[in-house]
Amino acid sequence: MSRVFAYCRVSTSDQTTDNQVMEIEGAGFNVTKQRTVTETVSGSVPAIDRKGFSGLLDKLENDDVLVVTKLDRLGRNAMDVRSTVEKLEALGVRVHCLALGGVNLTSPAGKMTMQVIAAVAEFERDLLIERTQSGLKRAKAEGKVFGRPMALKSDQQAEVVKRLEAGIPVAQIARDMDTSRQTIMRLRASTGASPGPLLSVVK
Repeated sequence: MSRVFAYCRVSTSDQTTDNQVMEIEGAGFNVTKQRTVTETVSGSVPAIDRKGFSGLLDKLENDDVLVVTKLDRLGRNAMDVRSTVEKLEALGVRVHCLALGGVNLTSPAGKMTMQVIAAVAEFERDLLIERTQSGLKRAKAEGKVFGRPMALKSDQQAEVVKRLEAGIPVAQIARDMDTSRQTIMRLRASTGASPGPLLSVVK
C-alpha cells in the first residue's frame, strides 16, 4: 500500500506551514503527522541541501507519494525542481503538486508540464539577460562609468606614480596618501611604474 508524505516549507520563522498542511488535507490526501515534513529554510537553498528534505529522501520508498502545495517547495528554480522530481522518480515516488491541479509530476502529463515550465523559465532568464545587456550598452553610450571608483583622484595618482618612480616604498606612499597598500600596488601594476634608484638601493 502506498504511503503518502507531505513536504511543507516556509522561508522565515514568522511564517507557518499550517496553511500548507490544511491545503493538502483539504485536497483529499490523508497524511499522518509522522509523514508530514515541515521546515523553515530559504527558497534559494537547493532542495537537496535542506536538512528536512534531505531527511525525507531517506524515508521515501518505491510507490510512495509526495505531496506539495507549490512547485517552489521542491526547488529554488525550474532546473532545481526538475532535478528534484527526477531524483524522486528514480526512487519510484510519485510527486503531486496542488498548484498544478494535483497532477503527478512523474506522469507523462506531469513531465510535459514540467518541460513547459522549464522552457518558460529559460525564456524569462534569457529575456532578463538581454534587457540587462541592452541597459548596460545604453548607459555606457550615455557616458556612465561602471565598477568601483578609484580611491585616488587623477592628480593624486600622478603623485603616487612620481613617488613610486622615485623609489619611495609602497607602505610609506600609502600612509602619506591615506589609502591602502593594495590601492598603491594596483596603481603601480596598471601604470607600469618602475621603482627608482632609492628602492634599488634599500633592501
